[in-house]
Amino acid sequence: MAEPTDTVTAPGPRTGPGAGRIPPRRGEHPARAAARAAARYAGLAPFTAYVVLGLVIPMIAVAVGAFQDPETGAWTTKNVDIATHGVYLTGFRESLILSVLAAVLPAAFGLLIAYAISTARGRGGAVLRQVAITMSGVFANFGGVPLAFLFITTLGSSGLETQWLKDLGWDIYAGGFSLYTVTGIVVVYMYFQIPLMVLVILPALEGLRPAWREAAENLGARSWSYWRHVGGPVLMPSVLGATLLLFGFGLSAYATAEALTSGTIPLTSMQIGSFLSGNVIAGQGNVGQALGLGMVAVIAVVMVFYILLQRKAAKWLR
Repeated sequence: MAEPTDTVTAPGPRTGPGAGRIPPRRGEHPARAAARAAARYAGLAPFTAYVVLGLVIPMIAVAVGAFQDPETGAWTTKNVDIATHGVYLTGFRESLILSVLAAVLPAAFGLLIAYAISTARGRGGAVLRQVAITMSGVFANFGGVPLAFLFITTLGSSGLETQWLKDLGWDIYAGGFSLYTVTGIVVVYMYFQIPLMVLVILPALEGLRPAWREAAENLGARSWSYWRHVGGPVLMPSVLGATLLLFGFGLSAYATAEALTSGTIPLTSMQIGSFLSGNVIAGQGNVGQALGLGMVAVIAVVMVFYILLQRKAAKWLR
């Protein structure tokens, strides 16, 4: 009979209430162990303070103000009722239409550009990739009043390019186009939305392994079959997540549309800005906060879907 032998098993991951605690060292004083644990999480303190002061507290203030009477301070749903009717409801509708157009179109163009960059090979391809990423980083962060001024001087009714096109026999304003409408704002937003899409989707495109395509080709699959059954399903969560990100940017953008249209288009972001600038009707001082709460709710829903899609896409990028 074989004699029993002692076996040593490697400890598995700790689970239970104390799984996240740092175990004290042998002979270490409890105060020193606590200081070591605090030092481990000290780097989170600045970020936590930033989130609390810049996001949590203002969000709570907006939520409370949306349900308060500005004169008596009593709880009421009047502000929310006003914010969901009339011109404010029109503002939400126009903002959603603008955000969808300013997300879907740049997402399609940005995806094509990023795919062209990812498929470039050789030394020239590496240079093209670096130049495209650098330019996209610059253009994606260029917005606000300077961007509006740029388009007014180029594609405005008296802009340089508008006059050049007239001299060539093409009056872009004769066909109903105007830079100062929702269509014009979409054109302006594409200036920074397309580069943003390139930056966001390029890592996902480069995460597609060449071995997957080679295996599909060895099995007789053509390019369309590969994208339909392999590349498309793998890339789809990243594309949808990037599109939602562009939607959020288009919904929350304010300065460019305000400088371009001077508030003539009823967009929710500009309506909130009007309340912040003091343009308040008597008894409706907190309607702006109700509008802000509606924007927060929409962005929260978008971010939840974005996080879920990013988690699904991250499985293929490991």
